Amino acid sequence: MLEILTQVKSFVLDTLFPINCLYCGQEDVWLCEACQKNIELLSFQKCPLCEKTITESGTVCRSCKADSKLDGLLVATHYKDNQLSKLIHLYKYKFIEDLHLPLGKLLVRIIAQSDLPLPDMLVPVPLHPRRLRWRGFNQSALLADYIGKNLTAGFEITIHTNILHRKRYTPPQMKIKKYAERIANLQQAFSLSKKAVTDMPSLLQGKTILLVDDVATTGTTLFECAKILKAGGAKKVFAVVIARQEME
Repeated sequence: MLEILTQVKSFVLDTLFPINCLYCGQEDVWLCEACQKNIELLSFQKCPLCEKTITESGTVCRSCKADSKLDGLLVATHYKDNQLSKLIHLYKYKFIEDLHLPLGKLLVRIIAQSDLPLPDMLVPVPLHPRRLRWRGFNQSALLADYIGKNLTAGFEITIHTNILHRKRYTPPQMKIKKYAERIANLQQAFSLSKKAVTDMPSLLQGKTILLVDDVATTGTTLFECAKILKAGGAKKVFAVVIARQEME
């Protein structure tokens, strides 16, 4: 029965969204190898708080350090790239799981050329159970899985999907235009999971963590998650995203 449902899903997706490279039109692939290599990574990174000071690998600048539990945000490329933004949209809202592969490659490329320390673990930003049921997969978890398996040769970086818990259902940040409302939308939306508190009380102690998400705008989601992880004992919390969407 599961195999039949998978085949039906594949048929529907192929019919509604025929697979062609969004850049050159090559068949049977969403992003061909040649076009993947031609996507320009950002040539410099900025402090994720003030977004003014250029910093090494997107670390928080000295002026903003006291105001942030997040130690840095690494952004792979430009959201203004129309094809890339379409890839992200298809991935998140048209439920095309396979797109985590080309998008994950972008994240591996930007991490590999950065000076961020190798993390002890990868933590994807969690979805609320309601949204997870609607989408069928956590897009950030798939990206984290790809990074964990492909960033370092010879061994995998551990991925923990059961540390952070999204305890409050919130509207998507991209649908909220005002900065203040975006911040309020995610206040107290995250916590450490019960499993992390009871079964793994020392798991985070002294660890360097890399948070993984698809897109950041104000960065509120990542700042909130970093705050929870630091409260749980993490030493350093960095984050990586495909792109950062500018506020309108």
